[in-house]
Amino acid sequence: MTSICFYFQVHQPYRIKKHRVFDIGKDHEYFNDKSDSNLNNEKILLKVASKSYIPANQLFLKLLKKHHELKISFSFSGVFLDQLEEFSPEVLMSFQELARTGQVEILSETYYHSLSFLYSKEEFKKQVEKHARKIKKIFSMTPTVFRNTELIYNDDLAQEVEKMGYKGILAEGWDNILEWRSPNFLYKPPNTKKIKLLLKNYKLSDDIAFRFSNKGWEEHPLFAPKFSQWVNATNGNGNVVNLFMDYETFGEHQWEDTGIFNFLEKLPVELLKNPDNNFVTPSEALEKYNTVGELGMPNFVSWADVERDLSAWLSNSIQQDALEKIYNMEQEVFNTKDVDIIEDWRRLQTSDHFYYMCTKWFNDGDVHKYFSPYASPYEAFITYMNVVNDLKYRIEIINKKKSSNCNFLRVLPKITSTDFV
Repeated sequence: MTSICFYFQVHQPYRIKKHRVFDIGKDHEYFNDKSDSNLNNEKILLKVASKSYIPANQLFLKLLKKHHELKISFSFSGVFLDQLEEFSPEVLMSFQELARTGQVEILSETYYHSLSFLYSKEEFKKQVEKHARKIKKIFSMTPTVFRNTELIYNDDLAQEVEKMGYKGILAEGWDNILEWRSPNFLYKPPNTKKIKLLLKNYKLSDDIAFRFSNKGWEEHPLFAPKFSQWVNATNGNGNVVNLFMDYETFGEHQWEDTGIFNFLEKLPVELLKNPDNNFVTPSEALEKYNTVGELGMPNFVSWADVERDLSAWLSNSIQQDALEKIYNMEQEVFNTKDVDIIEDWRRLQTSDHFYYMCTKWFNDGDVHKYFSPYASPYEAFITYMNVVNDLKYRIEIINKKKSSNCNFLRVLPKITSTDFV
């Protein structure tokens, strides 16, 4: 018997507008440049919603009502949900309608789609807790399974997430880590008690997410019966096939004219033709299957680029410098107790900002360039650092005001009761 587990990541960052050095100390609005369509978060969200979220949600609602065996799962970044509330509440309602079917699970992640686990465990916990509150408020669900930003994972993360009460965690099923093992089983992370590890079957997932419209691919065109045969082949060699991908796969990364929606509509029917197949959510997979052994990942693994490591965000000095500077501000940011400064600082942690600074122009270069709204990684870095310097300026102004107030209080004359007589 093989269970199929669909998981979709849904995320849009708050893109930073082109903040010039002359704007430092003058312009404190960092996001949503309405004069530049590449940086206008509202326009981008509505465009992706029109191409992807709306038609995909409509199709999945139809499929879930038609096939009660079908189960799917999502994780939404907090900044994506914030933008839906601000720019497109009707799309948010369509996700809520999916959740109400009872066939959808919502997973946990960092609120700001950040790399916080790498730099601040305290900030990481705060963001995960904030995200859980958001999911409870919007979907009336409490997540029990965790996925980290861009599927970044190692053994330490599993141990930390278990302490936070999560039952399962997602990771990339990368060949270099698995060696002879299969991603189609559940594993136990080292030095943990109960948490289970669900691994992405990256070959089957990427056949849909990346190769579907590639006319140079030997399997093109891909139709539902052929893909179902590949899934069926795992029977007897695995318990669960984890198909993890960006939700924007449907309609945005793979346009409608590629046939992606027709493929998706026919897929459940084809998969269910095999009586040994069924669908599960991540938490159902945890309940249904035992771990088959321990799997250690001491080094970080992600689902990004050909290396499946942290190089998409940390491969060069400008990325490293930007990340160090933003996280080094943590204490002084919270000392201000200014909600706007704290929120801006957290939005600046979103991993996309550092992805845009990547200079790997072999193999993955076209991918980074495709997703970046900036002309070059260096423009992305300069823009980012101008904003960071403006944030520092705002903090200095608050500190000066505090210092001035303290000095004022020190020089006030001592008042006694006789002064009021």
